[in-house]
Parts: sequence; structure tokens; C-alpha cells
Amino acid sequence: MTQAIPTLLTPRLTLRALRAGDLDAFAAMQANPEVMKTLGTGVVRSRAETWDAMARMLGQWSLRGYGVFAVEETATGRFIGRAGILHPYEWEGPELAYGLDQPYWGRGYATEAATILHRWAFLQKQLTDLVSYIMPSNIASRRVLEKLGAQCTGLVTLMGTVEAQRWRHRSPS
Repeated sequence: MTQAIPTLLTPRLTLRALRAGDLDAFAAMQANPEVMKTLGTGVVRSRAETWDAMARMLGQWSLRGYGVFAVEETATGRFIGRAGILHPYEWEGPELAYGLDQPYWGRGYATEAATILHRWAFLQKQLTDLVSYIMPSNIASRRVLEKLGAQCTGLVTLMGTVEAQRWRHRSPS
């Protein structure tokens, strides 16, 4: 199944397909220990690992019909992070996931991206179950999820080593 990647627009953000030109900014973001301490396994990624992650994110569109977007600040055209519906093979279901580069924290961008993704996942993609996983120390993400009406349902172990809170999202309908 080939899936065209849509573009989603908010007042300040463009969520679009990842492209090769995003590698420099994405690799810099994923090399930052402050950014990565609350994403994935909490470990920084090399440029090559970032490229591989981009390839997996793009491949998920064809395999699942949904996936992860590049997040671009519309006014500047800058790549500022990634957000979308992440669904690795071994996970119980789709995850509303997001991560922004450090200079863009505290501006409401994560909430803005997560809000449009929440609506898109339930209303356009007609997903019936959606979760988010966050590290217990990630207070900023907890606030984003609370704004979306998600509920923390407990702790899970991801990727064999990472303890995360599981937050369940309710459909907006």
C-alpha cells in the first residue's frame, strides 16, 4: 500500500513529509542530550542513526497508512521537530508522539501539533485507540496530554529498558 503523506496546517506550524534536507537539523536535535533525555531510550543519536530513524518513519506510511511528520515553523520554514502517529511492530497500538528541538520549547508548539494530530488520527484515519508514552519526569509532555484530555493508565516498559507512563486518548467525537 503506497500512502501519500498529507500536509497538516495549524496557525503556526506545517506538519509535512520528512525529506532528506531535514537531516542536518534533525541530527542536531537528536545529538542534544537535553532533547533526547525524554525521547526514545533517552540516549543521543548519531547522524547515521537519525537517517535510519527517518527511513523507518517514512516507511511506516506505506505499511500502516499513517506515520510521523516533520514539524516546520511556518513563518520561518525551519525544521523544529517531529510529530505524528508512531507504531513500531512490537507495540500494542499507535502512539501520538512528538518531539521538538530545544529552542522551540515553551512556545505551545507541542500542544498545537498534538491537537491537530489527535483530531486527524481519530477523525481522518479513524483510529479507535491511541496512546502516548512519556517518561515520568517529562512534566511538559504531561501538560500537553492533559490538555488533550488523555488519561494516565499506568507504567509500561518500552524497548526492553525504558519505563514510561501510558496515556490513553479519547476520541473527540
